[in-house]
Amino acid sequence: MESNRRLGALALLAGVLVCACAPAPRRMPQSTDIDEAGFRQYVARLASDEFEGRRPGTIGETKTVELLTARFQALGLKPGNGASYLQAVPMIEVLPAADAALSVSGHAHLETLRYAKDMVIWSKRPEALASLKRSDLVFAGYGIVAPEFAWNDYAGIDVHGKTVLVLTNDPGHGTHDPHIFHGDSMTSYGRWVYKVQEAARQGASGILLIHDAGASGLGWQAVVNSFTGPQLDEASPEPAGHTLIEGWLTGQAARALFAQAGLDFAALSLAAASPGFKAVAMGLGVDAEVHSSIRTLTSSNIIAVLPGRTHRREYLIYMAHWDHLGRAAAAAGGALYPGAVDNASGTAGLLMLAQAFARTRPAPERTLVFLAFTGGESGLLGSDWYAAHPPFPLSDTVAVLNLDALRIGGPTRDVTVFGYGQSELDGFIRDAAALQGRELHPDPTPEKGLYFRSDHFSFAKRGVPVVYAKGGIDDSARGPAYGLALIEDYDAHRYRQPGDTYTADWDVRGTLEDLRLYYSVGLRLSQTRRFPNWYPTSEFRKIRDRSREGSSD
Repeated sequence: MESNRRLGALALLAGVLVCACAPAPRRMPQSTDIDEAGFRQYVARLASDEFEGRRPGTIGETKTVELLTARFQALGLKPGNGASYLQAVPMIEVLPAADAALSVSGHAHLETLRYAKDMVIWSKRPEALASLKRSDLVFAGYGIVAPEFAWNDYAGIDVHGKTVLVLTNDPGHGTHDPHIFHGDSMTSYGRWVYKVQEAARQGASGILLIHDAGASGLGWQAVVNSFTGPQLDEASPEPAGHTLIEGWLTGQAARALFAQAGLDFAALSLAAASPGFKAVAMGLGVDAEVHSSIRTLTSSNIIAVLPGRTHRREYLIYMAHWDHLGRAAAAAGGALYPGAVDNASGTAGLLMLAQAFARTRPAPERTLVFLAFTGGESGLLGSDWYAAHPPFPLSDTVAVLNLDALRIGGPTRDVTVFGYGQSELDGFIRDAAALQGRELHPDPTPEKGLYFRSDHFSFAKRGVPVVYAKGGIDDSARGPAYGLALIEDYDAHRYRQPGDTYTADWDVRGTLEDLRLYYSVGLRLSQTRRFPNWYPTSEFRKIRDRSREGSSD
């Protein structure tokens, strides 16, 4: 009996020791943490008339900032910029008047282009009047200087004071040749923002981009809606990065100019996608005039923090841009752009994830940062400002998970990863997706360059590994053809248009599944001691390696 009692006492003591040493049981997210009702409530509110399209510097921003800061505070998240949830982002707003004029003369002909019909032009210079007078027009191919691809569209020509006419995307898309740039997958050189900046570096006075919906991912109406309203830019005493006049031409209008110059558009476009292309002076002169009203403003990034339990100086970021296009000017009809999918959906998802992690026990070991950016629709201004002025060191930032224009629809058999094959984060997503019975697929429309058009790019180009993923095209009930049709319908009828509205009949089952995927990925990243890196083939690998030198994982 005595020996039995001793054995029982030893067993009890061992059990106590095991319990004391074992990790505390983890509370996994419940349905109430990432719940349908909460998600719908936030999207409906953010996309409502009350928020006026959430344009920076308007009452819509004020209401958005108030909603997000109040919710983060209620969840117990700490301010992420010292004692404040807000990070000030100084901006300049240049509003072009509807009387913007553009004409092209030469070869005994004057071509006058109609504003918003044939062209859209603007200036981001802080000047009440920006104009070009008989500026020589030069076809500069794709307008790219890329030493790593041995490519220079400006070689052998001086464009100072001239206006360059450039194609959309990059030569890989023009040839569909995987050995030229990255073939159909747009590189960072295909971005319209890059082309404007390069033209300015070359000394050009103007740049006109030739619109191609398939190559740009922007329908013409989206171009008109985006560039006829107020143009935002980072406030700077110097107009660096901008030509005097910037703009888009429809494909039809551009072809008319080539015909006017006696040039073959198709032949020159093909030549522009071939190595050794030389820019062509078109023998035409551009006259342009834009009157603008100018104001300075301060917009806000919103930063909330869930401090890590053991590794507080290692940071995992969830992010979404909160802004959209606002309301069109009265002269343009005053239409409201609610931005329900883009990006009330991502902002609502950010709140759902913040709620889930705030209720997770034990708390994550690393610090989680929840960022809502301004200026996402205006050249990634808010994310770029944060990445240039980070409250938390980028070298100690583990990864960035981006929520932008979530997929609205039923469950899918796949997950689309934008920038698939760039970093070790693919493995984290693959593991989480497998638990949901899903597999990873790359972007089905890589020619649109979505990887370079969302806010995570501000971090990627500074070396921080990023994830931008969402439900794919293989709809569980209706297959991939249906999924592709959803994307095409959204791009044609809602993207940056008044039709991007929230309705109660949204199917968000797949959306919530994506948010739970992102929770799982973030939970694992917040517990591991690893710092995921870019693959050696990624253009961002060297930047990350330099930033992490001297750091210990």
